[in-house]
Amino acid sequence: MMRSLYAGVAGLKTHQTRMDVIGNNIANVNTTAYKSQSMTFSDLMYQTTQAASGANATTGVGGVNARQIGLGAKTGAIKTAITTQGASQTTNDPFDMMITGDSFFIVSNGNDNFFTRDGSFYVDGAGNLCMTSNGYNVMGWQVDPNDESAIKQDTVSALRVMTDDTLTYPSEATTEARISGIVDKKDTNVNSAEGKIVNLEIFDNKGYKYTVKLSVHAQDAENGEFSVQLDQVLDSDGKPIGTDGKDGITLAGQTAGTPIDLLYDPSTGEFKGVEAEGTETIVLSFDTGKYPSFQNVTIDFASTSNLNNNGSSTVTAVRGDEKGLGSGRKVGEMSGITVQKDGMIYATYDNGQSRLLGQIAVATFANASGLAKEGDNLYSATMNSGEFDGIGVDITTGGGYMNTGVLEMSNVDLSSEFTEMITTQRGFQANSRIITVSDTLLEELTNLKR
Repeated sequence: MMRSLYAGVAGLKTHQTRMDVIGNNIANVNTTAYKSQSMTFSDLMYQTTQAASGANATTGVGGVNARQIGLGAKTGAIKTAITTQGASQTTNDPFDMMITGDSFFIVSNGNDNFFTRDGSFYVDGAGNLCMTSNGYNVMGWQVDPNDESAIKQDTVSALRVMTDDTLTYPSEATTEARISGIVDKKDTNVNSAEGKIVNLEIFDNKGYKYTVKLSVHAQDAENGEFSVQLDQVLDSDGKPIGTDGKDGITLAGQTAGTPIDLLYDPSTGEFKGVEAEGTETIVLSFDTGKYPSFQNVTIDFASTSNLNNNGSSTVTAVRGDEKGLGSGRKVGEMSGITVQKDGMIYATYDNGQSRLLGQIAVATFANASGLAKEGDNLYSATMNSGEFDGIGVDITTGGGYMNTGVLEMSNVDLSSEFTEMITTQRGFQANSRIITVSDTLLEELTNLKR
């Protein structure tokens, strides 16, 4: 039988394989984070009819090259363009994520870890962050049990972003406050019997809000002598707490209605505190027996000044120190979850607080092209890709980052695929002609005997 016949068959099979690769690429043109493949050919094998010979120095005869007849083509390699970034598709879903860089998300079916560029995630009924397509858990690092603001980079585990503990943020009693602004000596309110009313809102440790009513009075306004006093503490309904909002509550050790002289520095025009304590702060104290849910509140007067403001005082009170610490808060309900570019997951609450929930870890490989495709947009590690150490890396370590609200699209180039399809089709046709012509030659051979 003619060798060309088998060479043609081998060519047909190889071109068919190439067409299979092209067809798979086109079929996945809209598959999230799909990485296109390409195929290269290599010659199959050769039949040597005469081996090569070297030159003969004695006779002067030159060497002769080997005579080899090829027997067709085979698949040389099927390569995946795994490091070629796909375009981004905006979804505005906060749980849709796209990796920029060469890293992979780590997901698990409960037994084995897989790797993917498909960042289409959702939160399941148990609060786990999962792949939308198959429910595999997204893996990452948990919050350090010794420091709630830090991540412990250890063996990756399933990220559970919604639990009974994280759905709410605990309340906290107010412990710090500031009184700031201008006290104008010509302000009619300051010079009245009621004084300039200053309201300070505070929280107890159960998250209930109260209003501390203070007032600033002029003692000798021309010489910068003023006083402050506690008038009353009211609940959120405007009712005095306890009996009258005064019993068991003191300001700088003085009961409600008792004026406390403010210390004044004429060189700066600022108040430096109160004569009862000689510091920039005064303390609002609660009888813990009567008011066990309250904590003492330290009030800072350092930002209050006595200046001309056209007869208008602007003095106000706010919770918290200069950094906002000790302001207290109500119980917070989770209002959203955000994922930062480094994979850090934070919950936000309607009381203004935020909490670190975990961090999405990623995996990198020395030879990402060596990963094995497992379907469902998943890859698994092989001996040629490099092993996964079980821990992963921070995505920003290699210069990458995550974007939320977008997905990575397929990197299939249709124009290139159609061009490859044309050349593959012509190659298949040419190989079929080899078989046709070889058959004709065989027919002529059999016709020699009639």
